[in-house]
Amino acid sequence: QVQVMESGGGLVQPGGSLRLACAASGGIFSIYTMGWYRQAPGKRRELVATILTGGSANYADSVKGRFAISRDNAKNTVYLQMNSLKPEDTAVYYCNIVLSPSRMGYWGQGTQVTVSS
Repeated sequence: QVQVMESGGGLVQPGGSLRLACAASGGIFSIYTMGWYRQAPGKRRELVATILTGGSANYADSVKGRFAISRDNAKNTVYLQMNSLKPEDTAVYYCNIVLSPSRMGYWGQGTQVTVSS
């Protein structure tokens, strides 16, 4: 059974940094896409960043230049380095993976990121 687990959330002051990690396990052969989404209170879940197997990345406009996504294919792990954090980055951050070749998707349970002074 595929499991997806996030780690690294917490409380940080505006302008600070956090690094999120997400590890997938459970008989995985290959992962096509790994990504991060977030959901703030009262808002819809939104894309933050995704990365393909070869390293091609896509970012939401709101995080370009501040966040960086990377992945370690050997470890089935994806990271999100978040710099210059703003209060509006406060949300629950969810990891998503899409397997290859089935294209089945799986979500983690989320990790809270709070940016506040």
